[in-house]
Amino acid sequence: MLRSSLSDRLPRPRSLAASFATITVLVTMSAIHAEARGRHHFHHRSASDDRNSAVRARANANNDAVIGEHRGFSAIVVDANSGRALYSRSEHELRHPASVTKVMTLYLLFEQLEQGRLRLDSPLMISQHAAAQAPSKLGLRPGQTISVDNAIKAVVTKSANDIACAIAENVAGDEHSFAQMMTRKAHALGMRNTNYENASGLPDPNQVTTAYDLALLGRAIQERFPRYYRYFSTPSFAYNGALHRNHNHLLGQVEGMDGIKTGYTRASGFNLLTSVRRRGHHIVAVVMGGKTAYGRDRIMAGLIEENIDGGSSVRTAAAVSEDPRAIEAQERLASERTQRAERAAERAHQIAAERLAYAEPQENSAVEPEPFGRQLNAPVPAAAIPPQESAERPAVRPAFVSGGQKRASDDRDAERKGASPGAKSRAGATPVAARDGSTTSGARKIDVTPVSTTPSAIRGSSPKSQAKADAARPGRPGWMIQIGATDDQDKANQLLVRARSQLQGFPATAKAFTEKVQRGSETLYRARFAGLEEDTAQSACKALKRSGFSCFTTKN
Repeated sequence: MLRSSLSDRLPRPRSLAASFATITVLVTMSAIHAEARGRHHFHHRSASDDRNSAVRARANANNDAVIGEHRGFSAIVVDANSGRALYSRSEHELRHPASVTKVMTLYLLFEQLEQGRLRLDSPLMISQHAAAQAPSKLGLRPGQTISVDNAIKAVVTKSANDIACAIAENVAGDEHSFAQMMTRKAHALGMRNTNYENASGLPDPNQVTTAYDLALLGRAIQERFPRYYRYFSTPSFAYNGALHRNHNHLLGQVEGMDGIKTGYTRASGFNLLTSVRRRGHHIVAVVMGGKTAYGRDRIMAGLIEENIDGGSSVRTAAAVSEDPRAIEAQERLASERTQRAERAAERAHQIAAERLAYAEPQENSAVEPEPFGRQLNAPVPAAAIPPQESAERPAVRPAFVSGGQKRASDDRDAERKGASPGAKSRAGATPVAARDGSTTSGARKIDVTPVSTTPSAIRGSSPKSQAKADAARPGRPGWMIQIGATDDQDKANQLLVRARSQLQGFPATAKAFTEKVQRGSETLYRARFAGLEEDTAQSACKALKRSGFSCFTTKN
């Protein structure tokens, strides 16, 4: 009796269910205390355990990629002064970034600001696609605009998906092309396990990254853009009468924290990328896969306090820099694909010319030609900006996109099925600053050579004469480059203006023109430059790709 056990002294539960509930409570309390005691021991796990975890994550990638519950916890704390990892757990395992994606979206936007292609007061146009994004969102309607400055604040605080999408479209023409720019940039920065499919972080099974990669990005964006990085410490943002508070609840609560971004989807769990400076120390930390926002914040705060004094107080690490070899390798792969597309396009041109000789005349196909570069430096009146983008006018289609074989196939289908009645230009076309939100300095002069087209080739010509004019392409010998295809001629012209402004020393012989093709009931306008030598065309395409354009070359 004196040796009665603890179980003898506890009150006996009245039912099996009560017994189970009691055991569950005890196990849960024990697990909570174990987590608190063992958090700082994670880095003692063997390297083989981490490697096995990474292998398991990739082996199960097909199953884990399904949008559903997140795939687990991972974290890393990096001493930004030395570049050394102070703590890591499953840091190389694939995870969904969720809205932490927007850090890369802003990285590319900051590049546009740094290079003078956009200003903080530049308007960004909201498209139908951007307005249709799922929450969280600012809720702007198609045709409305938002300044770059407010767009950055909306992304940082509200984590607005519609604004992130608008940034992508205004920079690259469409979100898909922008996502490819994001992936190329990630790989150039050393984020080798990262792939982007959209600019917002909305659920996509192929949008993946790692805690290690996000720590690299967190260091790179503040080292590269110290002027714009301050936006990540914005506590709140007032817009249209509403106050939007930053989702990072540790801002103002943890000493020295200056940003940067939270994220959550069902597939990712609760994510957080932070940066903390204190007493000469500087750490960048990532937590991914938290089960709750509170739990994620608690873990992050603990990691910061346990590691902030363990790093160096003297900067010895080199800045995170881009590796041009990674970009060149991707460009070589894209070049191989474009060469195959060029051969298919050349065959399609021959077939289209033969079919066009027997085609019926198109109604209203004659347009009075006028150089679309006539008044590019003149200010654009507000009335020239359309109040709303029609739902029937989707974003610009890339000329050729690495990894986007379906889009390239669509354009090739248009070449096989459609006719090319000649180049046309709309009078007084609106510069890209008014339509896609980008702006150019008033001192910059954009000289776009008008298309040399005879009236007989456009106005009142017969189908046969049109076929001959298109097949022969008078005044455009040599090689051509195509930078896009869209269902709106103005947008095609704007692409040409933007491309011309990015190319320094572009030869005067280059002719900018749009080419109409018909695919069933759909009409597309290709944006092209002609009259180039092969080497010049290849060099121009390479430069345009580095500036975010899609591009391929083809022989006339």
